[in-house]
Amino acid sequence: MIEKRSFDSLGRHDADWLAARYHFSFAGYHDPARVHWGALRVWNDDTIQPKTGFPPHPHSDMEIITYVRSGAISHQDSLGNKGRTVAGDVQVMSAGSGVTHAEYNLEDEATTIYQIWIIPRERGGAPFWGSAEFPKGERSGSLVTLASGYADDQSAGALPIRQDARVLAATLTPGQSVEYPIATGRHAYLAVAKGKARVNGVELGARDGAAIREEECIRVEADDETEIVLVDAP
Repeated sequence: MIEKRSFDSLGRHDADWLAARYHFSFAGYHDPARVHWGALRVWNDDTIQPKTGFPPHPHSDMEIITYVRSGAISHQDSLGNKGRTVAGDVQVMSAGSGVTHAEYNLEDEATTIYQIWIIPRERGGAPFWGSAEFPKGERSGSLVTLASGYADDQSAGALPIRQDARVLAATLTPGQSVEYPIATGRHAYLAVAKGKARVNGVELGARDGAAIREEECIRVEADDETEIVLVDAP
């Protein structure tokens, strides 16, 4: 089962500093058919204007993954962490028992991000933050795990999250393809950050999404210079 969610069908919020598109119910947008996908709770497509951003605000009991598509995002939190994550790279904030953070675009150009929230296995725990570089050239033609709850992935460089889930990405040239197996009972969600592709034959354009279940394998075939992000969650 593949449910295409075209960019035009997503929830939306437009302000002078932020253009947000919501793959799932969020803030003032509610669609009872799009509340979550297994443990995947939020997938926001945000465009943040220069010298603006999200002021300090609290979170708890959520794994928050930020995938930077263009520009850069600057993070600071109540744990004393500070960092700047640039296009193609990823940051993870595991909110645990509670943390306050801010995310700003301090650049001279707009920044675009995917903000992905995954419900953790259990509540509480010490919060943490981390970021990592994932050069796009190193994931050309193959899926690379960016964040994961599995020890083997973390040993290979994936950022840790507290759920049996993975966040992956790939860049593809026209005609290239990648495959990813889906275990029984799992929930996969894929977004095309740029370009266009066919996912098990379903055509997706730039910034479209697809909710995927009950498929033994996902096959993504690129029809253009394409960048995809994929979540595999329980």
